[in-house]
Amino acid sequence: MNLTRRDVMALGAGGAALAMLPLPAAAADQAALDAAIKKFTGGAATKDGGVKLTAPEIAENGNTVPIEVEAEGATEILVLAPNNPLPSAFTVSFGPLSGASSASTRIRLAGTQDLTAIAKMKDGSFAMAKRTVKVTIGGCGG
Repeated sequence: MNLTRRDVMALGAGGAALAMLPLPAAAADQAALDAAIKKFTGGAATKDGGVKLTAPEIAENGNTVPIEVEAEGATEILVLAPNNPLPSAFTVSFGPLSGASSASTRIRLAGTQDLTAIAKMKDGSFAMAKRTVKVTIGGCGG
């Protein structure tokens, strides 16, 4: 096989163009979610259950989606929306004088996605819950 300088330049340009292509959206969203979970948990394992995440099954407007999280015995709860520009929707901490380990708010969702709530428990373990919310009108620029 005889490669010319022009062939090498074309192959190099093609390789550079391929390297600059973005990851598929699902892979990028999962990578952002995994990074946010690892940052919050410090790499510790999470168990399913122990957290109650309440959100509507269908949100007609992604600009104001009501959610509620509750985890008995939690010191901190993180809620993630991986399809949003910034996956961390909100974090709430509970001190020793907190009456209950629950919070409710409204968040923006950039489209249909799986919300994830992770609670750090008093004993240092982590619990997790997920909930799918279908958005009919986009919120974060959608």
